[in-house]
Amino acid sequence: MAQTKLNQRALTISTAAAAWFLFWSIVMLSNVSFAERLLKDKEPEHFVDKEDRQGFLIRMVHFLWQGGKSAYEHVWPEMEFGWKITVGTIVGFFGAALGSVGGVGGGGIFVPMLTLIIGFDPKSSTAISKCMIMGAAGSTVYYNLRLRHPTLDMPLIDYDLALLFQPMLMLGISIGVAFNVMFADWMVTVLLIILFIGRIDFFFHKYFIASIDILIGTSTKALFKGIDTWKKETMMKKEAAKLLESESKPGDGSGEDYKVLPSGPAAPQEEEVPLLHNIYWKEVSLLVYVWVAFLIVQIVKTYTATCSTEYWILNSLQVPIAASVTLFEAICLYKGTRVIASKGKEITNWKLHQIFLYCSCGIVAGMVGGLLGLGGGFILGPLFLELGIPPQVASATSTFAMVFSSSMSVVQYYLLNRFPVPYAAYFVLVATIAAFTGQHVVRKIIALLGRASIIIFILALTIFISAISLGGVGIANMVEKMANQEYMGFENLCHLS
Repeated sequence: MAQTKLNQRALTISTAAAAWFLFWSIVMLSNVSFAERLLKDKEPEHFVDKEDRQGFLIRMVHFLWQGGKSAYEHVWPEMEFGWKITVGTIVGFFGAALGSVGGVGGGGIFVPMLTLIIGFDPKSSTAISKCMIMGAAGSTVYYNLRLRHPTLDMPLIDYDLALLFQPMLMLGISIGVAFNVMFADWMVTVLLIILFIGRIDFFFHKYFIASIDILIGTSTKALFKGIDTWKKETMMKKEAAKLLESESKPGDGSGEDYKVLPSGPAAPQEEEVPLLHNIYWKEVSLLVYVWVAFLIVQIVKTYTATCSTEYWILNSLQVPIAASVTLFEAICLYKGTRVIASKGKEITNWKLHQIFLYCSCGIVAGMVGGLLGLGGGFILGPLFLELGIPPQVASATSTFAMVFSSSMSVVQYYLLNRFPVPYAAYFVLVATIAAFTGQHVVRKIIALLGRASIIIFILALTIFISAISLGGVGIANMVEKMANQEYMGFENLCHLS
């Protein structure tokens, strides 16, 4: 029976993956053919004949790297009230509300909005998106700090889980910001498609036997997780109803009334407590230490020449800073002196390869956030759900980690002069209000319906919308550059303007 269900699930997943891949293949082919038609009418440049005489490898290197060329030129529209800023505010508001509830930040909605509606260039949009994520994450964390775990006597935020991932997330952010400076727009587009459509999941079994599942995108996987959680909640509701019915029936005639216990997994309630009671100061102090140390490194870097010996030494200092805190938490989890308390009575026997894999996911999440302007929750959120963390805790913890990472990336982008401060300040305010509103509304709905799976569905919806919008914007930019025969190679990190 179990094998039959497994086969049916595999068939469903494979069908979804095939349909998803076919859809994006058609989109890519149509855009490439459109670009080819545009290029046919273009007059060849004078250096084409010379390139034809060179080998393929040399032409490829010439395409990807021309030391004296740069394709980046920031586009910052004037800040004036009009239909653009009105529509952008509405889209940004709903994006921040959805992203904060799902724990993903909303960057996949912010970047297309800033590019297509407001008129910023893609890299400036990435930087302002990070500012908005910082505002939304800060507002969400302030809201969540007053809440308790839905079923356990602990805060809604799992500080041990954050301590394992946040330092690696910060390290990944620094790498991602550097890649954002170096990578061309079309490279970012390819990475976006790989992230959302061809996510690779490593499932480690006994004796390090690994299988690679390249079947479905992150949004589809989150959707399946939401459906499973919805079914479990339905079963729990039915069991609770049967229990209530049996207890309400007359017993042996004694006439004694029995009251149903107020708590239970079928009707989780997040009790509000004083803010300071929900803060674990030891864990928070370690997280703040990492953030402050990274901040000092970034500030001191501004007084050194880019790519100088001092510059690279300062950059390399971020590795031991992040690794020391993560290593401390990893060793404690491995030895069993600390646990992921939000999983309840379920005991996790941590293996070395598991800890290494999860820390690697933290670095990748940070790189994705810094490079693409997304919140690291796009990876951490689904990962926490796979670990068996309740949806409310997964969303709150990933957002808590994003406060540190997004604020650090904002500092780095500011030092690189990548965004206009007035626009950034305005959209930070919009995202902050939207995130607080979204949290309040969704928590009320969860309390009314008793279904935390709503958070997972919002997560899947946000990732799906982000995949479509980000991929579309990236492909459009790539087609335009191909049509104009612009330079599409790497930027020089050592010659920042």
